[in-house]
Amino acid sequence: MPELGRAALVTLEVSVVSMILGLTLGLALCFARQSERRIYHWPATIWVEVARNTPVLFQIFFFYWGPGEFGLFLSSYVAVVTALAFNTAGYMAETFRGGFSAVPDTQLRAARSLGMTFLQSQVRVIVPQVLRAVWYPMTNQFVWVILMSSLGMLAGLRELSGETQYFNSRTFRTFEFFFAAAVIYYLIAKFVMFGARAIGWRLFRGQTT
Repeated sequence: MPELGRAALVTLEVSVVSMILGLTLGLALCFARQSERRIYHWPATIWVEVARNTPVLFQIFFFYWGPGEFGLFLSSYVAVVTALAFNTAGYMAETFRGGFSAVPDTQLRAARSLGMTFLQSQVRVIVPQVLRAVWYPMTNQFVWVILMSSLGMLAGLRELSGETQYFNSRTFRTFEFFFAAAVIYYLIAKFVMFGARAIGWRLFRGQTT
């Protein structure tokens, strides 16, 4: 259990880093897709389409073995984080786009009419409403990243699934080890969902549905 616990921390680390990168890139992709300039619009669209319509396993393999064709060799950790961030960015770009679309244009005009700058209008009026709209989809995406990080063992990453398979290959106690890993994944996912729900309630309790 101590080894599985440390591996679970690796899973959380990979998931958190991937999610942060994915959120940042997803927001950038959202704005790029809404741009009228083709130099921004089309690369962002291709990114989103590829990320959302190809298996995550293929993306992990691509970033782990693909750069080797050009003499660039990524560690399993970097490759898995890159692949999960790439995939998350594609999904979050569409989530952010839906969130911004849910905010009426009159909100921005009203804020500007009160003397706010464009940046102030976005930070104080638009973004809080977008955050409320995307909070729970974003939480679901984070849980999804945690579970998909298990595919990293196929690229040699010793996260929770990789560590479980390692001990299984040494002891042949398949049921015990994978049952324990499944319980840990379940507890992590429930903890994330509960924490996000508590934070969301505190952030948005004063807002009407």
